[in-house]
Amino acid sequence: MNKIWIIHANIVMEDGIVANGFLQMADGKITVIGQMDNCPPLTSADNIINCQQQGYIIPGMIDIHVHGAIGHDFMDGAPVNYAKIAKYLASEGVTAFLATTTTSPMSEIEVAIEALAFYNKEQPTAVAEMLGIHLEGPFINRLKKGAQPEESILKPNAKQFNDLYDKSNQLIRLVTFAPEEDVDFELLQALKSKDVIASIGHSDADYDTTIRAIRAGVTHATHLFNGMRGIHHRDPGVVGAVLLEDDVYVELIPDNIHFHKDLLSMIRKMKGLNRMLVITDGMRAKGMPDGIYTLGGEEVEVFDNRCVQRKTGSLAGSVLNMNTARKNIEEWLTLSLIEQVRLVSLNQAIHLGVSNRKGSLAVGKDADVVWLNAEGGIEKTFCLGNLAFEKN
Repeated sequence: MNKIWIIHANIVMEDGIVANGFLQMADGKITVIGQMDNCPPLTSADNIINCQQQGYIIPGMIDIHVHGAIGHDFMDGAPVNYAKIAKYLASEGVTAFLATTTTSPMSEIEVAIEALAFYNKEQPTAVAEMLGIHLEGPFINRLKKGAQPEESILKPNAKQFNDLYDKSNQLIRLVTFAPEEDVDFELLQALKSKDVIASIGHSDADYDTTIRAIRAGVTHATHLFNGMRGIHHRDPGVVGAVLLEDDVYVELIPDNIHFHKDLLSMIRKMKGLNRMLVITDGMRAKGMPDGIYTLGGEEVEVFDNRCVQRKTGSLAGSVLNMNTARKNIEEWLTLSLIEQVRLVSLNQAIHLGVSNRKGSLAVGKDADVVWLNAEGGIEKTFCLGNLAFEKN
């Protein structure tokens, strides 16, 4: 077995921190965690990483809403570039993700879905793992399209979704749609039948319709506040409904651009930490200089960490780094590292049904391991036990 030892490390577990501990990885799994007092003798022949009790070891982060990075987009239909995105994500401490599509002509969505299915068959090592596909659109409401191209928006259609699901080799794990456009919740029922997470997003539903959709099976809200009907004192809207319903998970883009950072405290009070999901909604400009890029076929100007569609002025994704997002919630909500990990990794793993192998550090789980240095930066990232990123 190819064993890697991380020693003299502060290891963040689900329920506490192992100070001055050690962790062993072998064959893609975590095989031992313990105190240094119990660490077996090691020799110069062993693959050893000595943290010298600097920083912390945390589980890899999981980004369930990301469109691309370093000039590439999952809609491009180019598997060779998917690996480049996945490699870049590891530099942010992300070890797993959902490849996210955009509203586009159905033919282009099909090409992207089939390319992602092809990529998934033989994912490369030493990159973040694609856990599946997040289908954002085309079944959304024109009134809340945001940066999604209006000409490609379609009414929710169960048959079209089923066709996409088959073309994806059953990789679609989450679908963002507008339930008020879904006649008799036909699409929603199709999602439930395949155990796909149903997410309300780009929706102009009123409060009563949203509550009915939640009762019928919606368990997720895409980029809270953005692309959805807000709170009004006579109609709490989508935002009010998803905040009030305990079982709905809410995505958050903590960049102080997509919503005011002080609203995080309100979300925490209403949802609790167990239903909050940090995402980046990253687009192809992530990791690139400011300039003009595209999302969903439309030009997007990127400046001062903002991504703005030139035609409409709408926000169009982000260039937020996942580790920056983690540090932001640490500062704005005064969260412990254990709590931060819940919002950037564990909640996502639980919601996706993969917490038996991801989301926390434990013997038998995947060796998705991140070393945060003393400044909170990413020192090293291991994906399934493979070194995927190393500072400098």
